[in-house]
Amino acid sequence: MAPQAQAVLDREFAAGSRVIAVATRAVEGGAALSAEDERGLSLVGFLTFVDRPKADARDALDRLARLEVQVKVITGDNGRVAQKVCSDIGLRVDGTLTGAELDQLDEQQLAAKLPQTTVFARVTPEQKSRIIKAQRALGSTVGFLGDGVNDAVALHDADVGISVQTATDVAKDAADIVLLDKDLQILATGIVEGRRIFANTIKYVLMGTSSNFGNMFSAGGASLLLSFLPMLPTQILLNNLLYDASEMTIPTDHVDEEQLQRPARWDTAFIRRFMIFFGPISSIFDFATFGIMIWVFNAHAPLFRSGWFVESLATQSLVIFAIRTRRVPFFHSRPSTALAVATIVCVAIGIVLPFSPLAHLLGFTALPAGFLAALAGMILVYVALIELGKRRFYRAPPHGTPVARPLPTRERWIQHRASRWSVLHATRRGRTSAGRR
Repeated sequence: MAPQAQAVLDREFAAGSRVIAVATRAVEGGAALSAEDERGLSLVGFLTFVDRPKADARDALDRLARLEVQVKVITGDNGRVAQKVCSDIGLRVDGTLTGAELDQLDEQQLAAKLPQTTVFARVTPEQKSRIIKAQRALGSTVGFLGDGVNDAVALHDADVGISVQTATDVAKDAADIVLLDKDLQILATGIVEGRRIFANTIKYVLMGTSSNFGNMFSAGGASLLLSFLPMLPTQILLNNLLYDASEMTIPTDHVDEEQLQRPARWDTAFIRRFMIFFGPISSIFDFATFGIMIWVFNAHAPLFRSGWFVESLATQSLVIFAIRTRRVPFFHSRPSTALAVATIVCVAIGIVLPFSPLAHLLGFTALPAGFLAALAGMILVYVALIELGKRRFYRAPPHGTPVARPLPTRERWIQHRASRWSVLHATRRGRTSAGRR
C-alpha cells in the first residue's frame, strides 16, 4: 500500500472509523473469479463507517466501575478502532491483545495476560469463547454482551449471556437475558437490583435459620422439663403462619449502600456460623420465659403455652430489625415501611390472641399484666444483646462474610449447566419463544 494511502488508513483508524478498501483490476472475458484474481488491484479509495458511542456510555461505565464490575472489550474490529472507542467513553485500556497474538498463547499464558488486558481485537468466534472460558477459570463470574451471529458461542459459554432486542435471532436464542433497550445503564441497574434481592433473601435466611436453631433447643429442653407439651401443634403452626406472613414484606426492605457496592455469593459456611452464634441467644430468652412462667406465675399448661407463644413470636419477629443491617437499626438504617408495619402488626396479633374470643379454641388463656411487663423488658434486653453480638460477630475475619469468592471448578460447572434448565419466556413478534433452547 502506498504511503499516502497508509496515512489515510491510519488517520481513519485513529478516528475510530471502520474502513473498507475499494480496489479494481481488469478481468479478461467472463471467466469465473477466484481468490487468485484478488492480486494486483489498484486502490480506488476507502469506505468509512462511524458508529459513535452513546452519550451516556461513560456514565454507565463509571457506575459499573463503582459496582466493582470490570469491563473488557472483545471485538472482531481493528484494535486501534477499539482503543479509540474506549478512549471516547472513558474506559481505561491496560492492554490490547489481537487474535493473531492470542493464537500464540497457551492456556496458562492467556490466564496470565487476562488481568492486564482490556481490549481483545481481531478475534474469531472461537477465540471469544476461549477468552470467556479462561476468564471464568480464574474464578470470575463473567457476563458477555453481544448481538451478532459471531457472538453466539461466547454468549452460550458465559455465566450470563446478554443480548438486545435488535440482535440477530441466533444471538437472542443463545443469550440468558435479552434487553429491550440497548443501554449500558440497564446492566448497572440490573446488577444493583440483583444485589438488593440477594441481600434481602439473606436477611430472611439468617433470621430463619438462627431462630429455628434456637427453637430446637428450647422445645427439646422444655419437653424434658415439663409434664405437658410446651406448645400445641396448632399453636406452632399459627406461630409460623403469623411470623412468615410478616416476613413476606422483606423484599420491600431497604438495603444498606455498602451491600450494593460489591458482589456477593451464597455462602453456606457463613450462614452456619451465624446460626450457631445467634441461635443459642434466642434459646436463653426462651428458657428465661420458662423460668418466669413456672417459678413466678406458677403457670399451668395453657398459661405456659400462651406465654411462650407470645414471647417466641415477638422475639423472632422483632429481631429482623437488628439482623437486617450491620449498622445501628433505625438510627443509621431504617427498614421499609411495609416491613416495619407488618412486623409490629404480627407481634400485636400475637399479644392480643390470648385475650381474644379465639383464645379457648386455640388453647390460650389470658396473660397476667406482670408477665407482659416482664416480656417487654426481655424483648428490649434481647434486641440489645443481639446488637452487641452482631458487632462481635462482624468483627470476625473477612472470610466469614458472604462476599464474592471463586467456586470450585466442579461447582461452577454444575451451577452453569443447571442454569440451562431455566426457561425464560418472552413475547417476540407475536409469538412466545424460549429464552434458551
